[in-house]
Amino acid sequence: MSAKRLFDIVFSLLGLVLLSWILLPAFITASIDTLSNGLFLQQRIGQFGKPFTIFKLKSVRPKTGKASAIGNFFRKYKIDELPQLLNVFLGNMTFVGPRPDIAGYYDLLQGEDRKVLELKPGITCEASLKYYNEEELLSKQQNPGAYNDQVIFPDKVKMNLDYYQQQSFRGDLKILWSTFFR
Repeated sequence: MSAKRLFDIVFSLLGLVLLSWILLPAFITASIDTLSNGLFLQQRIGQFGKPFTIFKLKSVRPKTGKASAIGNFFRKYKIDELPQLLNVFLGNMTFVGPRPDIAGYYDLLQGEDRKVLELKPGITCEASLKYYNEEELLSKQQNPGAYNDQVIFPDKVKMNLDYYQQQSFRGDLKILWSTFFR
């Protein structure tokens, strides 16, 4: 077992236990707010292009398709992302690695760019730090889809390839530090 995997197991379990006082009430709140199961499950592309189910708290009301005030609060403070600690514990994610995307992006990469798929997807990375306000950035674009496909996604791929080439446990700790103390 690698040091990174051991770190993931220990700290995801610790996080699940220590944050249960937030997770359980947040799940109940998301369930009441969305009038549904408060857990959002979605297929994402994982390591080697294999799909996996990501866990998040629901922040969007199914009937309206819009985030509520509670949903926006969960997103702003990344509370909706906390269930991904279970993904880390199960081994289909890690703390630091490229953010997992839906089908139609990473799985379609060609050539050298496909090396990104050798990495286990993570909760945080340099690209997620740079694009922490991606939704806001896209909302200001005349054509958000085109801007994502032509500007943001290629930049994320480049940043993730740089991570692939230079990854280290020490580098991961720096990214984690930046994630929590930015």
